[in-house]
Amino acid sequence: MARLLIIGGFLAVVFWVFSIVDCTVQPAERHRGVSKAAWVLIVLLLPVIGGILWFTLGRLAAGEVDTGYVVPPDDDPQVLRRMGNAEQDARIRELEAELSRLDDEADGADPRS
Repeated sequence: MARLLIIGGFLAVVFWVFSIVDCTVQPAERHRGVSKAAWVLIVLLLPVIGGILWFTLGRLAAGEVDTGYVVPPDDDPQVLRRMGNAEQDARIRELEAELSRLDDEADGADPRS
């Protein structure tokens, strides 16, 4: 039993050190959620749990980039699929009416100003 505890403790320390090193050497762009310094503190202060959190929540995959860009609803295919055709047609009519109103306003504007 003591041997098992020693091996488990040794593996926990190795995992903790590996988590700290991995968190510190990753570029700031690969840290999700909070800043790099916050992740290092989380991993340092919560040895095993912090490492698990780092690898599951905080670290972006190699090809994944967190750009912070949010796709607007009218460009998101999932949102468009959820909308019924009637909603899409009504939205198109609204946009066409707004565009024609803007064109009429622009046609009446003085070109010299």
